[in-house]
Amino acid sequence: MKKHHEVVAAIIQRGQEILCLQRGGSKYDYIAYKWEFPGGKVEEGETQEQALVREIKEELALDIRVDSALLTVEHEYPDFIITMHGLRCTALSDKLVLHEHTDFKWLRAKELLSLDWAAADVPLVNKLRA
Repeated sequence: MKKHHEVVAAIIQRGQEILCLQRGGSKYDYIAYKWEFPGGKVEEGETQEQALVREIKEELALDIRVDSALLTVEHEYPDFIITMHGLRCTALSDKLVLHEHTDFKWLRAKELLSLDWAAADVPLVNKLRA
């Protein structure tokens, strides 16, 4: 039986641009070096918002404000299943530090498809472009 993870993803906006991050290498080649929205697992006793603020601080040293829910996606990868809650957020500063990712870009919604996205993030990209 595949492991199931509940995760949160931040759609961080700065004006008309959205923060996109590139993963590094991974034991799972189907997500290695793919682009994604930052976030991570919801820990026991945390709300989605608390988990997202914590994860973004850990991964990017960036303070955010969680604004609203965008979309919840369930995706089955070959080795695990995730339920991902995409939340719209606002960056509270312009400065970020990449602790876990290899690259980042600020893109407008219409430019998002220029990147090679992790499969679970594609429905969020499509929703943002709608």
